[in-house]
Amino acid sequence: MRTTTFSTSVLGAALMFAGVASAEAAGGRFYDPSNAASPTGYTIGYELYRTIGCPGRELLGTPCEVLDSDGDGVPDFKDKCPDTPAGTEVDKDGCPLPAPAAAPVPAPAALAPAAAAAPVTTVLAGANFDFDKSFIRPEDFEKLDHDVATLKDWGDVKVEVAGHTDSVGTEGYNMGLSLRRAEAVRQYLVGKGIAADRLIVRGYGESRPVADNATADGRFQNRRVELVPQK
Repeated sequence: MRTTTFSTSVLGAALMFAGVASAEAAGGRFYDPSNAASPTGYTIGYELYRTIGCPGRELLGTPCEVLDSDGDGVPDFKDKCPDTPAGTEVDKDGCPLPAPAAAPVPAPAALAPAAAAAPVTTVLAGANFDFDKSFIRPEDFEKLDHDVATLKDWGDVKVEVAGHTDSVGTEGYNMGLSLRRAEAVRQYLVGKGIAADRLIVRGYGESRPVADNATADGRFQNRRVELVPQK
């Protein structure tokens, strides 16, 4: 008697469930797997038995089609952002992943004020002198005028006006001669507009030859005034 009653009860429950499911299916509403009391938020075993509520499907038959309206890979019943644009990367809830933070763009460095042009050469054209003379030869005016233009481009760069001689004569005499040659060039440059405080006059006599004093050409090269920019 008890067996008959139990069987009747199980059969009645099954028929009632089937009737409810059929009624809901007929109305376009199928099995709702949500279950707030479940740790996952869904009915236990839903993934295994998701044929429940599908019209004409047995419990262990082919699973129901799961709708994913926006095509983001998250079923509609799990999708908290159901209208995600196509191609958007989403999280487990179907919502767009936050965009990675853009790397900070360094602020452009402030432009430093333009400095005086650096010297391009270490020695300018300068001038050469006739034997035992300290006046500037006319043929060297053009070279010195070119030096003047260069010095004006350099701004406030200071320049050593260095006088030299060949080895003919005594060291003492040649030291004085080299200073007179340097002073002659300094005066020429000042007369062309170069500030006098930029020019440092020094005489080196015969101590710094650039050519062989045994030849006439070498001695001529040594009788010179150089313009040497100071760093």
